[in-house]
Amino acid sequence: MTLIQELASPQEILEPEIPENVIFPPGDLYSDEPPLESELHLRQIILFLSSLQWLWRDRNDFYAMANLTIYYSPRQLQSQDFRGPDFFVVLDTERKTRKSWAVWEEDGKYPNVIVELLSPETASTDKNDKKKIYQNTFRTPDYFWFDPYTLEFAGFHLVDGKYQVIDKNEQGYLWSQQLSLYLGIYNKQLRFFTPDGELVPTPEEVAESALQKKELKRQEKELERQEKELAIAKVERLAAKLRELNIDPDTI
Repeated sequence: MTLIQELASPQEILEPEIPENVIFPPGDLYSDEPPLESELHLRQIILFLSSLQWLWRDRNDFYAMANLTIYYSPRQLQSQDFRGPDFFVVLDTERKTRKSWAVWEEDGKYPNVIVELLSPETASTDKNDKKKIYQNTFRTPDYFWFDPYTLEFAGFHLVDGKYQVIDKNEQGYLWSQQLSLYLGIYNKQLRFFTPDGELVPTPEEVAESALQKKELKRQEKELERQEKELAIAKVERLAAKLRELNIDPDTI
């Protein structure tokens, strides 16, 4: 039997117990993912990564990555029936650079959160086959999908081994118990929001906001200077008028 085997059918995706004498392949396997479907898919992934990494910039207990292969079985390293998630987060793990995610080298950890970006070619797989894998094999607690073009958006939380639909709040956001964040559509993109409903910014947005605040402060100081100059000019005009009437303004 060769090391690389085809993925089992969806009805058989639960892995049998692996004997103790099985030799696991090396954990530094390179990722082997197909290219992203479009520019919108790429921009969405960059947005996910940059905003979450900025929010958790002081944390070292998570791994967030996109379009990276997850190797979860030493018997079937790679299969055309399964590819790595578009975006995923693993909690309680070391924050470091990886070539791929090999479960047997990561203390058996699977993603806590997965987001798939739909396209006409992948939507059926994301909604059916991958959903079953994430539910039955990965047992990923929070699973979301989003279409960057149609803005279709849905989320599921694992309850007693089965995915249950996550209801949207008044703003149309979906709560991720694992991230303690909302996911919601903002400017036609899927964004993270704090429990208070505030948008989680990217570093670029933070920098832009800082520049805007700096410019606003400069404008306020300029306005104060102009108002002071106008007040002085008004006093000087009044003093000149008094002198024309032979009244010394200093005696008033």
